[in-house]
Amino acid sequence: MPKQNPPHELPQGGELMIYTSTDGKISLEAQLKDETIWLSQKQMAELFEKGRSTVAEHILNAFKEQELNENSVCREFRRTGADGKEYAVRHYNLDVIISVGYRVKSLRGTQFRIWATKILRDHIVKGFTINKKRLNATSGTQLKELQSAVALFQKTLHRHELKQPEAVGLLQVITEYAQSWILLQQFDEGTLTRPQFSQASISIEYAAIKEHISLFKAELMKKKEASELFGNERESALRGILGNVNQSFGGKAVYPSVEEKAAHLLYFVIKDHPFTDGNKRIGSLIFILFLRNNKKLLKKNGEKKINDNALVALALLIAESDHKEKESMVRLIINFLKG
Repeated sequence: MPKQNPPHELPQGGELMIYTSTDGKISLEAQLKDETIWLSQKQMAELFEKGRSTVAEHILNAFKEQELNENSVCREFRRTGADGKEYAVRHYNLDVIISVGYRVKSLRGTQFRIWATKILRDHIVKGFTINKKRLNATSGTQLKELQSAVALFQKTLHRHELKQPEAVGLLQVITEYAQSWILLQQFDEGTLTRPQFSQASISIEYAAIKEHISLFKAELMKKKEASELFGNERESALRGILGNVNQSFGGKAVYPSVEEKAAHLLYFVIKDHPFTDGNKRIGSLIFILFLRNNKKLLKKNGEKKINDNALVALALLIAESDHKEKESMVRLIINFLKG
């Protein structure tokens, strides 16, 4: 259960977000506060025309499946009851509302999914609604790099029919990328402490990776999600990548930290195409295995540093990126792993 903090006042001010059902019977007005909105279980039950117990079950499943971190998406707000007394009522942010909206089976749920998907797409296509204060915090050169990254996000969106979870992952990547330039700016100004990377790393042996790929392939083929071409190595391309990542110069590792090695593993496997098919999926697999072996996959609160949707979005971005954007892509991945 989340830590019980004193209840907050209900959000006031900020941007007003309005959702109206196609039949006009439901009009949801919610205050956008701290870059999200908040609804209670009762409000969600009314929104989706489902019983409160059904909404509660969907929320519980989202937490059980680790789709969402309960500590991050819940907040207690004071509400005045019919008896005139104040009560602390649990509210859930937009992440939970969207999750429930994609789980419920009802006409209202379908209408909401269409609306939510359009909102997500609009945010992406129109420039991702990056906070002006964040943009003002970047230097001119960094802002140009950020604009270049945004252009890459847009190109990726238009070249792929992204499913909703992938779109959410892409939005997460965008937010993290924008934040990374603020951190870099703070570092340049001497106001940011250099992140403590792990210097020692446990490498994954070539034979162990090949075994994992074989198991992965068998599972995908069973689901008819891969062919015999999946995971077939081109000559000794994977060995070459592992040698590149683990290389040293003058007695010092070229990529000394776990984070740097992980970022380059993901990038090289996707961009160098060491396999005849499945490079993005295999690159993601090796990336996760390496982080897990080095105990760098999870944050202190048990949440994944890069969730599944964000990993899919990262893999797409790397695949779409130009080779001259390599350093930007690597910095982006490392920024996720710093959390």
